[in-house]
Amino acid sequence: MIEASDFRDAMSLLTTAVNVVTTKGSAGAHGFTASAVCSVSDTPPTLLVCMNQTSRSHAHFTDNKTLCVNVLGVQHESLSNTFASKLGSEERFEQGSWTALVTGAPVLEDALVSFDCEIEDIQQVGTHSVFMCRVVAIQQSQQDESLIYFNRAYHQVAQIAEVESA
Repeated sequence: MIEASDFRDAMSLLTTAVNVVTTKGSAGAHGFTASAVCSVSDTPPTLLVCMNQTSRSHAHFTDNKTLCVNVLGVQHESLSNTFASKLGSEERFEQGSWTALVTGAPVLEDALVSFDCEIEDIQQVGTHSVFMCRVVAIQQSQQDESLIYFNRAYHQVAQIAEVESA
């Protein structure tokens, strides 16, 4: 049997994008930092997002049935830490500039890309809920440096411009 701590140690070596996932509804705006986000299909455009069922904002996501995946750039390390902290929802959204697209979920204006989604299905797997999310709108920025998480630390990935030879 694989111990949970061994699994977490192994998963820390899986490089992932850093995202702030948000929702908004009658109870206000809520969000959390997530690395467990991936593409499922492009027809229809669908993402998978995993969230711990013990998260204090879990019920807001399941009730609202909407979310926005905001993919963070290198300038957002502090924002990532804020949304992973014990701060309340109002305090979290004081950092960054926020707007909305189709669903009303908060969209980080300068995110690398934001995927505005409707949650179509929720599966319980162990300690987490797996949200199957239909993408209904996308907003991209001109940012080209991504914040990633590897071996329990932030790193950055940037596009390298091609240099023309003389």
